[in-house]
Amino acid sequence: MTKTALITGATSGIGHATAYEFAKQGINLVLCGRRLERLHTIQEALGKLTHVHILNFDVRDKTETFKAIESLPENFKQIDILINNAGNAHGLDPIDTGSLDDWDAMMDINVKGLLYVSKAIIPQMTARKSGHIINIGSSAGKEVYPKGNVYCGSKHAVLAITEGMRIDLNPYGIKVGAISPGLVETEFSQVRFKGDKIADTVYQGFQALQAKDVAEVVYFAVSRPAHVNIADVLMFCTAQANASILNKSII
Repeated sequence: MTKTALITGATSGIGHATAYEFAKQGINLVLCGRRLERLHTIQEALGKLTHVHILNFDVRDKTETFKAIESLPENFKQIDILINNAGNAHGLDPIDTGSLDDWDAMMDINVKGLLYVSKAIIPQMTARKSGHIINIGSSAGKEVYPKGNVYCGSKHAVLAITEGMRIDLNPYGIKVGAISPGLVETEFSQVRFKGDKIADTVYQGFQALQAKDVAEVVYFAVSRPAHVNIADVLMFCTAQANASILNKSII
């Protein structure tokens, strides 16, 4: 039977790449995002490969999140795979000068948004006693780096929530795992540095992970046999050893 996957943050980066990877494999898609025009463009492109439905909402808005997911048409209502990908980083400031607005944005999207979407989907999975949830974490959820404070805190929370989900949903046979990439060349730095030119230098001098690389690992995780669950993946580009060690001689 053809499966249906719901992907948040599907308009760019890892979410977009994962949607394309899934579409190639014939998985039906519910693509969620805040940018309606991009959603339409992606729907048109991927609609040539599989069935695609779009939901335009902001995961930070609890009411809109539940309303959007409840609005799914009958042939898209059963979500077999949930990819909690929506996330962001705002600023790179020491804790004493950090922006409260930046902190709110990171916690609201990375943590609370993930919880809202999961809460809207999990009941149908527990009722069926089947389903698969992949939370997109970050290497920042494994170690804290200078000026990463709140962002790292939000991604540590994602990994803790993932582990809690796996324990609580184990009696229902629901798979839960996290994919945690290091440096991935996406719009991420443009958002983090709010369009500042420093964003252009983040990926210079080495070959960063590409969104496609992460998407392929996500598909690998969801395509394992029924008795196999990929619980936790930390992935770096070859040039990256950890949060602070980067070999820029490797291209």
